[in-house]
Amino acid sequence: MTTVLIADDQPLQRLGFRMLLESQDDMTVLGEAANGTEAVRMTAELHPDVVLMDVRMPGLDGIEATRRITATGDRTRVLILTTFDLDEYAYAGLRAGASGFLVKDAQPEELLSGVRAVATGDAVVAPSLTRRLLDAYVHHLPTAPGLSPAAPEDRRLAPLTDREREILTVIGMGWTNTEIATRLHLAESTVKTHVSRILAKTGSRDRVQAVILAYDTGLVEPS
Repeated sequence: MTTVLIADDQPLQRLGFRMLLESQDDMTVLGEAANGTEAVRMTAELHPDVVLMDVRMPGLDGIEATRRITATGDRTRVLILTTFDLDEYAYAGLRAGASGFLVKDAQPEELLSGVRAVATGDAVVAPSLTRRLLDAYVHHLPTAPGLSPAAPEDRRLAPLTDREREILTVIGMGWTNTEIATRLHLAESTVKTHVSRILAKTGSRDRVQAVILAYDTGLVEPS
């Protein structure tokens, strides 16, 4: 059973999400938050698998709430809801630690599959789209706390082997596992093993965060 916390300042929007989620046999809604402060508090109390997080809320917004939730190291993952698929809020949400984002006019099936994917540890945004976001906004928004650009000698890269560093670089460039396997002449199962080790060694929550790490450490530069 996937547990969800809904964070949105509009009651009708929360009701709609609740009705959709609870129509599924494998999902249950643990609670609703009307602002970011409530979302942070309720996440700490309820430990949901997924927080469905609106961005624009009064007081503490969804971006800062996401940052505080992911900073705890808890298993809860955040799925950001934005108005446009390539806007500054999607960028900021990913930088804050969200595992993905969906636009608010997504189809119900997309929302449900997104929640399921995030709950199982997958990222609900392609690495190539993450790179487009970073390329578009990395020069225009302040760097997230603790994620300042650094030299390739960044301590987060220290545990990686040369091959893992190479694969992290191409992950940052938006390559899929299949592309990595083909271009680097590796079995796809080997690539998956490398990716899993990279995530574990660098403390990246998912592939999206690995892309961001590749930017932050200078392995990949904006095009």
